Amino acid sequence: MTSINSDELLQELRKKNVEIQNKARNRFGGQTDAALQHTPGPDRWSAIQCLEHLNTYSRFYLPALDKAITVAEKHNSRPAPLFRSSRIGAWFTRLMEPGADGQLRSRMKSPKGHLPSVQPEVAPVLLEFMQQQEQMENLLLRAGKVNIRQIKVRTSLSRFIKLSAGDTFGFLTAHTRRHILQAETAISSMQRVKNAV
Repeated sequence: MTSINSDELLQELRKKNVEIQNKARNRFGGQTDAALQHTPGPDRWSAIQCLEHLNTYSRFYLPALDKAITVAEKHNSRPAPLFRSSRIGAWFTRLMEPGADGQLRSRMKSPKGHLPSVQPEVAPVLLEFMQQQEQMENLLLRAGKVNIRQIKVRTSLSRFIKLSAGDTFGFLTAHTRRHILQAETAISSMQRVKNAV
């Protein structure tokens, strides 16, 4: 795997996190409940279901990252100049990241524990999502002071599969961008339906 400057990686992830927060505030925050709960078709999620799905991941990964960084801080971990993804970490991130054209590379089946409810309540889901993205921003700032390659975080897939903190941040960010794009598509599909009437 190619090495990347650790500071540049974290800055890029923070930039993407700010974009996610802005979209959540401006693109989703101003929508009606009906627009956010509109499903574009059978077996497709509404925008609010996409956000609820993301919330389930953040409930697992953000505390895990916080705990791992806290332990590293207590052990006086110091940042390394370069970060290198593991093969599995790079693969997870590539799998989730939307293409340069803004398209999703493939459809995937979500694990049972991460499926959203049929019609989530909009306000609490949106509020939790915004709070989680603020937590993510804070964790990314703290991560700049520790070695993000040495710190390990177990995955929600298995306690036996662990990723470095750097790979965990990369995967989580790519996964969030994937479903934000899906949520935007769901809202756009409702607008197309309205225009067709």
